[in-house]
Amino acid sequence: MRKISLTFGLIAGAVMSAMLAITIPFQDQLKGNAGMAVGYASMIAASLLIYFAVRQYRDTVRDGQLPFWDGVKVGLAISATAIVCYVITWEIIYYNFFPDFADRFAAEAVAQAKASGMTGAELAKKTAEMAKYAEMYKNPLVNIALTMLEPMPVMLLGSGISAWVLRERKA
Repeated sequence: MRKISLTFGLIAGAVMSAMLAITIPFQDQLKGNAGMAVGYASMIAASLLIYFAVRQYRDTVRDGQLPFWDGVKVGLAISATAIVCYVITWEIIYYNFFPDFADRFAAEAVAQAKASGMTGAELAKKTAEMAKYAEMYKNPLVNIALTMLEPMPVMLLGSGISAWVLRERKA
């Protein structure tokens, strides 16, 4: 299990990391949710690798028999490896090339709030929230935790679906 999980986890991590590194220089051109859509599309593509890894594990290691929870374990190992790769990539990019990310993100959120018609007290509250977020994001532990949370739901869903589809069925 370790070799399959590590191999596919590193490939999935490379897919997510490569897309992150490729899209960051174009962040200003990807307005609205386009950057997020590209990011999550790469996470979905990476999570598809979980299916192939679990299938390979079932067919080569488990002789075609795979209980659901064993499939989930393989998927989670792949997910953890991929997420660690993604976080390392983001930390390198953030601290070396994009240290003003949180401030830019906060400013964009406030601009979107203004564009949606938010004014007065609501806008002041949103501005204060985003300033607090930007300050929190400067803490490396918060930064890492929030970065881990981005791909986690997609990878967990990929693990569960793959294990369910490939599980051993009672005849």
